[in-house]
Amino acid sequence: MSLSLPSLLVPVVLAAEDPLDHVVNHVAIKGENGYWLWTGNQGVLVLSGLILVLVGLWAAGKIKTGPASLGAEAYVTKNRFAHMIEVICVYLREEVARPLLHDRTNKLMPFLWTIFFFILVNNLLGLTPIRDLMHVLGVHSDWVGGTATQNIWVTGTLAVIAAIVFNVAAIVRLGIGGFIKHMMGGLPLYMLPIALLLLLIEAAGQFVIKPFALALRLFANMTAGHVLIATLLSFAGGAISSALSGGGYGTNGAITVVSVLAATALMFLELFVAFLQAFVFMFLTTIFISLMDHHDDHSHEHGHEHGHGHAHGHEHAHA
Repeated sequence: MSLSLPSLLVPVVLAAEDPLDHVVNHVAIKGENGYWLWTGNQGVLVLSGLILVLVGLWAAGKIKTGPASLGAEAYVTKNRFAHMIEVICVYLREEVARPLLHDRTNKLMPFLWTIFFFILVNNLLGLTPIRDLMHVLGVHSDWVGGTATQNIWVTGTLAVIAAIVFNVAAIVRLGIGGFIKHMMGGLPLYMLPIALLLLLIEAAGQFVIKPFALALRLFANMTAGHVLIATLLSFAGGAISSALSGGGYGTNGAITVVSVLAATALMFLELFVAFLQAFVFMFLTTIFISLMDHHDDHSHEHGHEHGHGHAHGHEHAHA
């Protein structure tokens, strides 16, 4: 499919034959041996890293406490956007992570915040047609573009990093012996065959299934929505092209309007999904960390507190 209008008038995003072209990775530099040396997704990852560092430093300057001479104003965030970032960070720490991680929350929050905002920024950049806009301006380059979180290699790498963190956190918390015992369900020695089977199942879940689920969920959600939007816009592009070639203006106009309205509605949905999937990845990582904890100790403490409360109430009854 090709358009007869100049590229400055009709965006390239409406003219692609394959909707996947706007989503998948594109090679910018390929070595003599066929290996990819630089791709559009690499450019997006570098761009997202720069955004996180620069915006993070700027937001930290706006959020930090001022001098005591300012009084109560010293604790007021100086910018609305920085305030929004602060609210998100506090919510993730106090309402999501702390109920699960307890005393480990402050130590693990830098990683959890980083993985949330890194995925979020990449999801949002994936909704921005950077490569297409560059083509519209006449710059045919694949150095930056595509949806990095649609790339299974990117989501897989994020999942591997998350797996390393939640397994190392478990070993630090429980010790190697406690880590293995936890995965064996704490069964006694005379149930060793069942304990070894549990160990095998838990190890598969801990090192393979959980990371795979993290990678696949993010990859699938980012791919499906982006491809659907690109497909709807390609319908509009086809209708415009047909109308310009002398086709029926009424039918092609209706197709264009419906396609653009549907794509706009989906874009708002994708914005929500971009935040949701970043949250889900971070939340599941938090859960996976919390699952490998001293659950026996917690239940013992809970039982002790319950027994103490019962005894205390009994004393009051006698009094």
